[in-house]
Amino acid sequence: MSRLKIEKKIVGYAVNQPDEKKEEAPRPEFRREMTEGGAEVIRMHERLERPEMLVGSTFKVKTPVSDHAMYVTINDIILNEGTEHEKRRPFEIFINSKNLDHYQWIVALTRIISAVFRKGGDVTFLVDELKAVFDPRGGYWQPGGKFMPSIIAELGYIVEKHLISIGLLAKPELDEGQQKLIAEKRAEFEESAKQQDAFSKSEYPEGAQLCIKCSTVAIIMMDGCMTCLSCGDSKCG
Repeated sequence: MSRLKIEKKIVGYAVNQPDEKKEEAPRPEFRREMTEGGAEVIRMHERLERPEMLVGSTFKVKTPVSDHAMYVTINDIILNEGTEHEKRRPFEIFINSKNLDHYQWIVALTRIISAVFRKGGDVTFLVDELKAVFDPRGGYWQPGGKFMPSIIAELGYIVEKHLISIGLLAKPELDEGQQKLIAEKRAEFEESAKQQDAFSKSEYPEGAQLCIKCSTVAIIMMDGCMTCLSCGDSKCG
């Protein structure tokens, strides 16, 4: 550090202040990239401002663990609209329900997920994280026989469904070998069930016995006598 010798008497002093008029360099609102052809492509960025209008989808969630349904809305922002690089990316999520028991975690969850969406980059990891949440009180079955370990897990499936619809995730599909194996097993099961149903389904009362005369499971006890409802044969004559 250099020193300066003052030969004259000091009669006053002042402290240098930063220049307030100096403007800060503008920060980019978009993440812009140049393609090989010279086209400018806009990517998701955390400083991307919300447009006046967004497009999205609303999903209804009705679970047996709650008396009220939840409505999940995921809104998307359209990047590079009108160009060959046009893409839809998730921007925000809202969950609406009359059930106030879940209000706190619903607000917290939607704010966190929306923040991740606006950050940009690969947001598909949210699907696996949400689907991995289990309710310690037990899950529930959806109509159709699909088990849901928790309400949060079902939200994960909804986010996955939306990301597939906008092309951000690929639809899970079985390869040719797996499809062939499943088809064979299904045909084998249906054939065995068909053979079983030929004997189990009957127009006669349950518990009827086999009639030796007509070989039909139709013998029942009627008026104190074993009688066949198919051929009329009776032990009482």
